[in-house]
Amino acid sequence: MARLKKSPALTFIIVLIVLLIVGQVVYANTKEPGSSEDPLVTLSYVEQRIEQVRFYIDEKLSSSQPGQPSGDSTKGGSLELVYLSTGERLIADAGTEIILRAGNAVAIDSHRGGLSDVTAATDIRMNQQIPPNHLIIVPREDGRGVRALTNDVILLVRGKYTIEK
Repeated sequence: MARLKKSPALTFIIVLIVLLIVGQVVYANTKEPGSSEDPLVTLSYVEQRIEQVRFYIDEKLSSSQPGQPSGDSTKGGSLELVYLSTGERLIADAGTEIILRAGNAVAIDSHRGGLSDVTAATDIRMNQQIPPNHLIIVPREDGRGVRALTNDVILLVRGKYTIEK
């Protein structure tokens, strides 16, 4: 049998390969499974993230539930239909937009001014008639709003408001 001669270079290469393999195994075992350094995503990590997102969504939905005394139609920028009976008052926050669609209503102003009729470029003062289909903006949060004169007042509202009897 022929004896193989071992060269020092071949031995060095084999030892280097073995050390690299052992080093990779040790390195891989030190990483926490499911951590940001782990390239594989585990089921528990995904379930944890889903639970965090579910909690966030539930928290946001519960903070904007209907049934509170004040309305807020700022969600999504949509206009909300609001019905008023005779004598009811809609008191709006600053920046609230109001459009009278049906019925008769008058303005409620404050000592600082009235409601801004953007369509007619005028200021509507206390007890002045709200014109139908005009965009009305409440400039300040100081008690301004609209009072219904009839039972069939229908408003489109975007913004925060309260309804008082």
